[in-house]
Amino acid sequence: MTLTAQETAPTTTDGREVLLEVQDLKVEFNIRGGVIKAVDGLTFDIKRGQTVGIIGESGCGKSVTARAILRMVPKPGRITGGRILYYRRPRHPKPGQPQDLQVIDLTTVDPDGELIRQIRGGEIAMIFQEPMSSLTPVYTAGTHINEAVSLHRLLPLKKLGDQMAETIMAYRHVTREEAREIAVQMLRRVGIPKPEQRVDSYPHQLSGGQRQRVMIAIALSTEPSMLIADEPTTALDVSIEAQILDIMRELQRTANMAIMFITHNLGVIASMAEEIVVMYMGKQVERAKVVDLFYNPKHPYTKALLQSVPRLGPKTGQRLASIEGMVPDPLNLPTGCVFHPRCPAFMPGKCDKIVPRWNQVGENHWARCLLYEE
Repeated sequence: MTLTAQETAPTTTDGREVLLEVQDLKVEFNIRGGVIKAVDGLTFDIKRGQTVGIIGESGCGKSVTARAILRMVPKPGRITGGRILYYRRPRHPKPGQPQDLQVIDLTTVDPDGELIRQIRGGEIAMIFQEPMSSLTPVYTAGTHINEAVSLHRLLPLKKLGDQMAETIMAYRHVTREEAREIAVQMLRRVGIPKPEQRVDSYPHQLSGGQRQRVMIAIALSTEPSMLIADEPTTALDVSIEAQILDIMRELQRTANMAIMFITHNLGVIASMAEEIVVMYMGKQVERAKVVDLFYNPKHPYTKALLQSVPRLGPKTGQRLASIEGMVPDPLNLPTGCVFHPRCPAFMPGKCDKIVPRWNQVGENHWARCLLYEE
């Protein structure tokens, strides 16, 4: 396990500090039929207070990437290469004590150890895609939130005195009564009606949208440094969806929380993210600022995704655009560029033989395509 102390974390040109850095990540599933490369050479970083969107078709490796960060890749999956560097600062610093920055390579951390239990759910929280499979049926909504709050939430303990009343000397865990009060507050914030009653409801007594909001309340209740949101608003109507997104923006603004936002909804990602990573069959095919990606996409797959979005306006009489072909078998990927069988810009003799490199095609804009190689 890499665990070092340093004074500063890497910063970007705008002066923001990097919180998480994924370097050439590879995750494989060794099954009876062969090896599935679920994530193959993914590289990106997330700054403090930044939202990075991850988009792509189902099965492209988005959720596996999120689980790799939290060391929750299900067996027989395993991380086979790369690094995930987490630049960790003390969440509850005490006066006079050193506040060194810890650099932790999460790929080397024991997935069942004490360190990852401190980070997972507390410092890096996740909203899972399927709430019914993530909530324990014998625990109430309040119990789920209370558990997260009791493990990871600390409150300041102030020393009483003339001039020391505002000095934080130590921190303490919340009491059972305080945890319940926080649970009610969080249920109210995510839009669940009558939170004083719903806090004692079991998952089967809640609707699908309410269960999803309970999952969001659990993740946000610990005030994490980073939130991984895996399709967080799929089961919600548009009004509740807007409310949840506003809560995320508020926490991002007040707590400088970073967000890794995984979704199929390009409209949501356009309003939430600053930077977008596009994935296809485990590979990162394009990465750019949100404005550049929507108005000047470079990779043919990204262009096809954007063209397939329904548009409001006068009827044009044209059919909705779709991406030709089928997603390839992950156990038998095409040679060369994995997208070439479906690519409208396919170049015979090149795209089916040469594996494209990761090329910079503009300022803060990269793409993996032979169209941009000399």
